[in-house]
Amino acid sequence: MSDAKDKAGTILVVDDDAISRAIIGNLFEAEYEVAEAANGQECLDYLMSDGNHVVALLLDIMMPRVDGIEVLHRLAPTGFLEHVPVFLITAERTSSVMEEAYRLGVMDFIVKPIIPFVVTRRVRSVIELFESRKRLRNTVEDQRLELLERAQQIIELNVGMIEALSTAIEFRDGESGGHVRRIHDFTHLMLTRTSMGEGLSAEDIDDIAHAAIMHDVGKIAIPDAILCKPGRLTPEEFEVMKTHTVQGAELLESIPQMRGLGAYRYAVDIARHHHERWDGRGYPDGLVGDQITIWSQVVSLADVYDALTSKRVYKAAFTREESLRMIADGECGAFNPKLLESFFAVEPELAALYERLS
Repeated sequence: MSDAKDKAGTILVVDDDAISRAIIGNLFEAEYEVAEAANGQECLDYLMSDGNHVVALLLDIMMPRVDGIEVLHRLAPTGFLEHVPVFLITAERTSSVMEEAYRLGVMDFIVKPIIPFVVTRRVRSVIELFESRKRLRNTVEDQRLELLERAQQIIELNVGMIEALSTAIEFRDGESGGHVRRIHDFTHLMLTRTSMGEGLSAEDIDDIAHAAIMHDVGKIAIPDAILCKPGRLTPEEFEVMKTHTVQGAELLESIPQMRGLGAYRYAVDIARHHHERWDGRGYPDGLVGDQITIWSQVVSLADVYDALTSKRVYKAAFTREESLRMIADGECGAFNPKLLESFFAVEPELAALYERLS
């Protein structure tokens, strides 16, 4: 007889006749652990406490307290019969009982008096079938998880490359590199914590926040003499600087791999329109009011807030109080009143966020 640790799982034999249980158990005890239950309730209790090791259930129909059919009715909603083969033990097979049993998920019938080689052949074959299906499901699931992990790695790589490119551009602009991370986090917080994100799914908001990282990607086309100039730009230089919006949108549209990212459509729009203004006095398209998408409006305000509260090559950082006053007074352009209301409601959280990122 094999050691218990070498046996291929447990066969649970449920029959109110102790002799029948002994006969059936003897057929399988060399290869499997055999557990016994004298009625349906004992069966259910066993499965509840130790059912993970059961590889087959041999279930008598006629039993006191809870009969075999009742056991099937209780097991059916749990999904048990989809993973463990069940055989009904019976002395007679009426069509109505067989029909109901098969409907509930029974694999086959064991007819009394028991013919040993027939029973062992049927039960072993079905157990092997179920185990093969289980291994196949596990293999498919492992492959699915592996593909998901690879896809996540690709997404993270793409985001990392986008962040690296955007940060490199910020370094050209005299920034420390934290600007793009702050814009990302500002955008994400505004869309998750205020009504500005209504109608957007969590996935949409993640995509928009990643797209916000690329808002100034067009600055790669601006000459250093203008981009890094410490003083005020001349009107002619400012016209060149303004082109970074169109240049950024065109650059993103020209990268085929970008089109497969969920952030793509947001990124193109934000790159082009994050300098538009609620009153129509922005650039490059002079959009007015709700012609500007919510995500471009949020990134526009994030860009202004960050510019005011951070040191730049052409200015020192303003205090938090002065920055808020300038935004409220419209000194930095016109914004959607609803956007400003939402902004001031969560600004303490934004200030705390900036403190952690600094």
